Amino acid sequence: MKRNSLKTLLVALGIAVVLLVTVVLPAERGYDPTGVGRLLGLTAISSKAPTGGAALLVEDVTGGNDNLVAAVGGNVRDPLPLPNPAVHQQETAAPRTEVFTVKLDLDQKTEIKAVLGKAKVLTYSWTVEGGQVYVDFHGHDSSKGEAYWVRYEEGDGVSSGQGSLVAPFAGEHGWFWLNVSDGPITIKLTVTGFQDKMIDYGLLP
Repeated sequence: MKRNSLKTLLVALGIAVVLLVTVVLPAERGYDPTGVGRLLGLTAISSKAPTGGAALLVEDVTGGNDNLVAAVGGNVRDPLPLPNPAVHQQETAAPRTEVFTVKLDLDQKTEIKAVLGKAKVLTYSWTVEGGQVYVDFHGHDSSKGEAYWVRYEEGDGVSSGQGSLVAPFAGEHGWFWLNVSDGPITIKLTVTGFQDKMIDYGLLP
């Protein structure tokens, strides 16, 4: 009788260890030594768990339309279905173009941000006269605090940049520049888009 109880206890202990290694640790800690957690999709649960406070929701607002090539029922009379309507947005006003000129002495820094709604679009270009900068193009949701932000681009020792942005969430999206040259420089930024407003933070401490 005692032998059967010991055997049952050892079997239960073995099952508990297996579940700990293959299920609990991958789902809660992201630790997956056997690879089973990844196959079951448990490590994704761990990666999505917030580490504290309110989570910042970042969505792929332009993804999904590659499925159009596999859409069924297309013909010359009817359009294909659009998986992601965010690729087209009807606006009530024309896009605005705004230009900023900033002068920075040695080691001075500044930030300029565009306030954008979710999925709103802007295009931009900036150039540096007289030297080079460190730049961090990023966005953050002001309502959640400075700890919640994403980086779109980073460069050091550069003198220009250009591109476009579809805002992955509503908030402030823009540039931090630091003068890394030996003397004063001038930055010229041109932004065209559907931004609610632009914020020039001026020289930062």
